[in-house]
Amino acid sequence: MAKMQVQTMMRSGALEYVWSDILVHEVLKNPFIDRRETIFEWLDYATVHVETTEDVAARGKEIQSFGIKPKDALHLASAEKAECDWFLTTDKGILKKIRNIGSMRVANPVEFMVQGGNEDD
Repeated sequence: MAKMQVQTMMRSGALEYVWSDILVHEVLKNPFIDRRETIFEWLDYATVHVETTEDVAARGKEIQSFGIKPKDALHLASAEKAECDWFLTTDKGILKKIRNIGSMRVANPVEFMVQGGNEDD
């Protein structure tokens, strides 16, 4: 339910949605065409697109030192580059290893709705 609330907030513009090169890379690897198309529809709601530049890749390598997988580290580095306040994920592996990167908080959608989803920025 929290994930659906977050998606509604993204569609309405109440939350900014960041798209990244690593997300494109992962979506294109999905073998299911319908899932790829559904995910690519979210591109319409993105307000920022982060390219995987040398500095993003280097920061991703640093984030891997927390035990984060390389692709996940690039997602986090991309969000950090976009100066996101929150990085939302349901990936338990990420959530067990990291909860903050600088001022960016890492949380699942439920935690976000409880802690920050109602903040007025």
